Amino acid sequence: MGLISVITINYNNAVGLQKTISNVLSQSFRDFEFIVIDGGSDDGSVDILRQCPAITHWVTEKDNGIYDAQNKGIGQASGDYLLFLNSGDVLADATVLEKVKDNLTSGKAFYYGNLILSIADRKEKHIAPKEIDLDFLLNSTFWHPCVFIKADLFIKFGLYNPLFKIAGDYEFFIRCLLKPGILTEHIDEFICLFDGSGISNNPLQVAIQSEEREKAWKLNVSEIVYDSLKKYNSFSRSKYSSLVNTFQKLRGHRTF
Repeated sequence: MGLISVITINYNNAVGLQKTISNVLSQSFRDFEFIVIDGGSDDGSVDILRQCPAITHWVTEKDNGIYDAQNKGIGQASGDYLLFLNSGDVLADATVLEKVKDNLTSGKAFYYGNLILSIADRKEKHIAPKEIDLDFLLNSTFWHPCVFIKADLFIKFGLYNPLFKIAGDYEFFIRCLLKPGILTEHIDEFICLFDGSGISNNPLQVAIQSEEREKAWKLNVSEIVYDSLKKYNSFSRSKYSSLVNTFQKLRGHRTF
């Protein structure tokens, strides 16, 4: 078993897929496997995959959404830690995996880093909090392409819930972090350059995001606890809400 599995999902985003593949394969650290799950694209994505023997495993077939595709990737992965980097997103530079590899040896559940958000012609740097607390869990989430997830968490606590459209990763993080003994560590490095070009203010996506975040809590705590948490803090007034909304709205577009 290698140290890291990088999992990329794609659907009809050939340009983004090529960008992600080129970036991942340029990493200076080589002890990782690269898995691509394509949702049956018909835009040339499959031709790109066929021409890239350096990819450890790839498949193209219809799936039932983002989290079904990511679960397929988990099923193929053999690394100690999994990093989900969807088509169009790239690692911040060619040394990212080299810089983080030594951090991944202490066995914590989640190692999470910082993110660069790219929108149009500007880039915004976002620094993750050093500590994960209740306020963070209520109002934000790990930035999915910036977190290295210990593979055995998916065995202990289950895969992503495919019934979620855009907040399945949020639900999984809550599901795990509410358990005792789950440790996290902030890596003070920029992990991902996230492509935010498709971000929309579609009210439907905002509504889905809000509904799914509430559903995530209700699946993992009792009604009494959930009502208490709502009194403790409001999702809508969160200091994190605009940023987490950005990423979860983008997920709903299904082109990464």
